[in-house]
Amino acid sequence: MKHLAYLNKFLLKYRWRLIPGILFVVISNIFSVLLAPVVRMAFDMVADNISIYELFNGFNRQAIIYKIFGSGLLLFGLVVLGLSLVRGLFLFFMRQTIILMSRHIEYDLKNEIYAHYQVLSLAFYRRHNTGDLMNRVTEDVSRVRMYLGPGIMYSLNTIILFVMVIYLMLTVNTRLAIFSILPLPILVLIIFYINNVINFRSEKIQERLSILSSFVQENFSGIRVIKSYVRENYVRKNFAAESEHYKGHSMALVKVQALFYPTMLLLVGISNVIIIYVGGVEVMKGNISAGNVAEFIVYLNMLTFPVMSLGWVTSLIQRASASQKRINEFLYEQPEIVSPKVPKENISGRITFDNVSFIYPDTGIQALKSVSFTINPGEMVAIIGRTGSGKSTIANLLMRMYDTTGGEVLIDGKPLPQYNLEGYRSQIGFVPQEVFLFSDTIANNIAFSADVWDMPVVEQAAKDAAVYKNIMELEKGFETLIGERGVTLSGGQKQRVSIARAIVKHPQILVFDDCLSAVDTRTEEEILNNLGNVMKGKTSIIIAHRISTIKNADKILVMDNGQIIEQGNHEYLMQQKGTYFELYEKQLLEEEENA
Repeated sequence: MKHLAYLNKFLLKYRWRLIPGILFVVISNIFSVLLAPVVRMAFDMVADNISIYELFNGFNRQAIIYKIFGSGLLLFGLVVLGLSLVRGLFLFFMRQTIILMSRHIEYDLKNEIYAHYQVLSLAFYRRHNTGDLMNRVTEDVSRVRMYLGPGIMYSLNTIILFVMVIYLMLTVNTRLAIFSILPLPILVLIIFYINNVINFRSEKIQERLSILSSFVQENFSGIRVIKSYVRENYVRKNFAAESEHYKGHSMALVKVQALFYPTMLLLVGISNVIIIYVGGVEVMKGNISAGNVAEFIVYLNMLTFPVMSLGWVTSLIQRASASQKRINEFLYEQPEIVSPKVPKENISGRITFDNVSFIYPDTGIQALKSVSFTINPGEMVAIIGRTGSGKSTIANLLMRMYDTTGGEVLIDGKPLPQYNLEGYRSQIGFVPQEVFLFSDTIANNIAFSADVWDMPVVEQAAKDAAVYKNIMELEKGFETLIGERGVTLSGGQKQRVSIARAIVKHPQILVFDDCLSAVDTRTEEEILNNLGNVMKGKTSIIIAHRISTIKNADKILVMDNGQIIEQGNHEYLMQQKGTYFELYEKQLLEEEENA
């Protein structure tokens, strides 16, 4: 139960639902156990009245005795019906309090997990796949809710009923009660053993389910690639194999549960035999009446369902514990990037990288080695270099997706980690290398970064990103719904919508991470000209592979192997006849060949 202890704060929060629920469990069980004495009295009355009825055989009074006998049975029947109705009413109240409490906790837990996901750093998402993240906030939380609702409810019901029934059995006849509960220690040992097996196999099931969810999510996201390479059969076979693994673990758990329930029934049956035998001996001795034997059988039958449900509840608790353990692994994980508790402040856009080095924590790859440069407000600075030279790492450090492992990044002369993270990022427009659009309207995708939704501003951002005409050509214009990850748009359109989303909030710093690769040269020039007006007096950083994109920048940083090997404007770098000059000549030659 140590993993489920995390949920105690929620039980405390909803104590005014839990406490009445416990009270309703107690009351419903009181009315339940009252049935047994009523049955005993009815049974004894029948036995006594039959003797009296036979004694008056042939007399007129026999009809009167028969009438009294019938009226007595009817009364007992009405009492049993009344007790059942009242018990049913309190069972309803019990479910309305405890089950509803579990739904409220499920809601709170999902929100807490999602909120925690939001504060975790980018490195966390590089270590864990999407399917596993989704499974923990859906399937695992559902299993935990089953513990908080039916698990707690039936556990309380079983414990309270056991205490009441055993107490009443002991007050009637101690010897018979002891013989009746003799199988219970065996039951405890069986549950103890099976609990461990269920717990182990439940964890394996959840692990396989996460793997299966990740597999499905990844293949649905890459369905175009699968179809393009005609790999449907291959993927189908892999899915069948993953499903087979999951089925195997599930069947192993079901086999344990299938053995558990018959064992419970066997123990209950043995108890019934013991009651009838020992009870018969006690009746012959005159210690109890025949009605007491019937009463004990009713008591034992009252315990039958709790005993049978004990295995199911045990399984619920063990599976919930396995799920909560998985949830806790993420909830206890601390973000690498922590925002200081300082007020938000405006930035002018002066950026300084002072001897910055960086090693990716998950791979150990050194992406930057002693990189130093300064960008003044209002400058457009370009970064160019071969793949893997560290360009995107500079963008990640500037966005503070990671902290440096050496040196420091300064914004307006102040170390970046000293800024309020939310306030700082709200003043940056970032267009990532891998464009991501939401399954929503184009207007909502563009306005996503803005605090206030303003259609004229959205339209202007689309014009500045040179995508306005393309949007207006669509049947519903800005209200066009785009598919998952923008699948209904072309690569260039997705990039331009992403650019519009970055500039719609008029950022103080704008970062383009190689986001013009799918745009033709003419459209690229239009976008860059528009940016010159939009970002006047503000800082712009453009990461690119094409020199045509960056040749008009105020400063160009040429990177290779995590270091800046050249820097200056286009004319200066061309005069140096170095790496930049070689890249320019090579790209110029390629353009002539393609022409």
